[in-house]
Amino acid sequence: MERKRRLSQYLFAVLANAYFLFPWNGLIYQGGLKKVCFPGLNCYSCPAATMSCPLGALQNFFATLRPGLRMGLFQTGAYVIGSLGLVGSFMGRMPCGWICPFGLVQDLIYKLPVPKINLWKGLKMGPYIFLCAFVFVLPLFAVDEFGYGSTWFCKYICPAGSLEAGIPLLLMDKELRSAAGWLFVHKMTILAVFMIMFSIVSRPFCRVVCPLGALFGLFNRWSWLQLKFHPDRCLQCRACRTICPTDVSFYNGTDALNSGTCIRCLRCLSICPTGAVSIHFTPVLSGEKNEIKIC
Repeated sequence: MERKRRLSQYLFAVLANAYFLFPWNGLIYQGGLKKVCFPGLNCYSCPAATMSCPLGALQNFFATLRPGLRMGLFQTGAYVIGSLGLVGSFMGRMPCGWICPFGLVQDLIYKLPVPKINLWKGLKMGPYIFLCAFVFVLPLFAVDEFGYGSTWFCKYICPAGSLEAGIPLLLMDKELRSAAGWLFVHKMTILAVFMIMFSIVSRPFCRVVCPLGALFGLFNRWSWLQLKFHPDRCLQCRACRTICPTDVSFYNGTDALNSGTCIRCLRCLSICPTGAVSIHFTPVLSGEKNEIKIC
């Protein structure tokens, strides 16, 4: 199972960054695929990116909403919200574990042979705070004299943007290097802190900051794809807790298996010796539950 998940992560990372001509033309891809929202954290401004980041699209929607309404242009953001809702309602937060390129970066760096520490569970509300503040509230209300907001999370926080776009663009463009100032230093500092954290804490960005993970996590309890815990089969061996990248401890009733914290990597399902975890596809209309066995 873990090999299949890793293969999926590599595949989607390549698909999301398949514009291989950027070293020769020095341009960010602007073709038709850029209108598609990739269901993972992958920066729009990355020279190799072929699709858009849904977080950036959401921020742009709220940042331009007020002046748009004044000009009589009522835009609902239905495409962005609808695409996120479609993915979330089908599989919940599973893209975080199987698709997101920045999740892959965290997984790989965590393999470094350095001492590991546990993350304080009180930080688990962080993604919802960042979602509300930096994706919704600030772009909508912190505006200039013309009523336009800014992409606050992309501009001031997102380490994925710094890694995938900031560094490559500055390496490619001398003028950008000369114009880099305090904001670039600020973003590089955040990136450096997270890169260190990735090596000692499992998935810290996903668990403490990521607004996209928070959005998908809202669907976990009601998505068609569901995980089910069978307590009568559980041996309390703690194998699921040991291998879980987000420290979900459902076996002892501390957490819910389908809570917003679970990234549905399915490690618990594959490691359980007694099959105490199973995966179900639950059609919303019929309410039927079909158990799927994963080998």
